[in-house]
Amino acid sequence: MLKLIFLFIPMICFIKEWGLLQVLLFMSCFVVLISCFHDFSLTNLGFGLGMDYLSYVLILLSIWIVGLIMVSSVKVKFAKNFYTLFSFLNLALLLFLILTFSSLDFMMFYISFEASLIPTLILILGWGYQPERIQAGVYMLFYTLFASLPLLISLVSLYSLKGSSMFLMLSSVSDESLISSIWFFSSVMAFVVKLPLYMFHLWLPKAHVEAPVAGSMILAGVLLKLGGYGLIRLLPAFSVVNKVFSSIWIGLGILGGVLVSFICLRQVDVKSLIAYSSVAHMGLVLAGLVGFGWWGVNGATIVMIGHGLCSSGLFCLANMVYERIGSRSLLINKGLMNFMPSMALWWFLLSIGNMGAPPSLNLLGEINLIVSMIGWSKITMVGLSLLMFFSASYTLYMYSLSQHGVFFNSLYACCSGKVREFLVLSLHWVPLNILLLKSIVIMPF
Repeated sequence: MLKLIFLFIPMICFIKEWGLLQVLLFMSCFVVLISCFHDFSLTNLGFGLGMDYLSYVLILLSIWIVGLIMVSSVKVKFAKNFYTLFSFLNLALLLFLILTFSSLDFMMFYISFEASLIPTLILILGWGYQPERIQAGVYMLFYTLFASLPLLISLVSLYSLKGSSMFLMLSSVSDESLISSIWFFSSVMAFVVKLPLYMFHLWLPKAHVEAPVAGSMILAGVLLKLGGYGLIRLLPAFSVVNKVFSSIWIGLGILGGVLVSFICLRQVDVKSLIAYSSVAHMGLVLAGLVGFGWWGVNGATIVMIGHGLCSSGLFCLANMVYERIGSRSLLINKGLMNFMPSMALWWFLLSIGNMGAPPSLNLLGEINLIVSMIGWSKITMVGLSLLMFFSASYTLYMYSLSQHGVFFNSLYACCSGKVREFLVLSLHWVPLNILLLKSIVIMPF
């Protein structure tokens, strides 16, 4: 843990040196990776910090995504658009994420969890593209804060009742009374909104569409995973009450994913389509987590890692097209294969990763989640089959509509792709597919 904290000191010192900052971020990622050792339990490293394998994988993902953000946001540096503040905000967000994933105490977890909202909000408001970014920021702020205030009251109640708010000291709420049910919903709702689940998802497409590429990448790559991580930590305390309401969450997760897939098929904004696809994936993750099975929790973790890499890569691609054409509309961004042939391969590779084709991590995670759901109830097969079918449908719709057809007449010249852009895309795609060869690395349980 001290290694991670001390790595921030040179980063803050060289905050104006954009290239050196990128190198330091990737170096820190490899330092963390080399120091990995298997089968470690939740270890206390002082100051209420510690790690287990789940935290370790998510910290690694956070550092990796922030490194890729710094490489893909070079336009901020070239335009001299307050790039020092931009890099400082990304480092602050990374620090909050590391503290969130390495907290052993629920109160510290809550403070770090909420603190990560502030840099994200400033990124959207400061470097967003359109005036609607103010509305998107307000939506995100109020949705997440409104849902997380009951969680604070719940954690204080747990502390006063049980005498500790440490993860390892937490005993379960063992009755099924009305008070326990209200307690359960007020605790879980903050993470359900953060995921987000269908019906609590309206802030996500707005935030994604108005955010700069850095905001979209960190939102899709890491911040949505905070909801899943929080549920993994908190649900054992409500294991008895969860059994009563698990059918509601699983039904909402799977059927909500199907309904969101229909919404995806009607989108004309490519960033909005990718954002809605995140809601469908995260609904399946929630269903796996509340099922309380080994298959479900492992599958949910693998899908979270796979989705973080794949969705972040798709937002990168959408931004590359936006920088060249000036529009995110699928009605204008047609026929991209004609003048960006090299990018067409990356569109294809990341699209099939998004729909869960082999050899991506999404395939492995979805197999685990399907086994978990069918083990819970065979009726879920109907919803799962619809979800998988329409997931492939909207991904193919996005790929075919953007790559094929007659391209926009006003376009007279275009660069097919730069080495930096191909590097960013390959650093998304390689871990997404290569990790399947040793999937035990991202199976925490």
